[in-house]
Amino acid sequence: MEALANIPTVAHAIQQAVAPVFLLTGIGSILSVLAGRLGRVVDRYRLLNKMEGDALQAHRVEMRMLSQRARWNHWAISLCTVSALCICLSIALLFIGAELRMDLSGAVALLFVAAMLTLIGGLLCFLREIALATGVIEVRKL
Repeated sequence: MEALANIPTVAHAIQQAVAPVFLLTGIGSILSVLAGRLGRVVDRYRLLNKMEGDALQAHRVEMRMLSQRARWNHWAISLCTVSALCICLSIALLFIGAELRMDLSGAVALLFVAAMLTLIGGLLCFLREIALATGVIEVRKL
């Protein structure tokens, strides 16, 4: 009989977890884009690094730019991953709190704020990487 009494509590925890789960989906999409961009940067760097002599010297500036882009992309991926982990922990705490009948709302709120701050940081790193990528494009007058 007690198990039936817990159903509304668990159902409420599931309702509270729905929004963070959708946020996880969005962060997963962002991580996919970031990983793809990092892969392209690494591939281009490896291609240029195979060159020798004057050809290699001619591409040193681009290689430095690619290195900077990879570093910003790395930070973006790291911060977005930490954000996703904080959201996962907050969801877990929702269920643990419901099951143990404990008020873990302070910890859940703290983790969610941490998730938002790290996501903001990751997106700012992503913006910087994009600025570096588009900064090397020269616009020529026709």
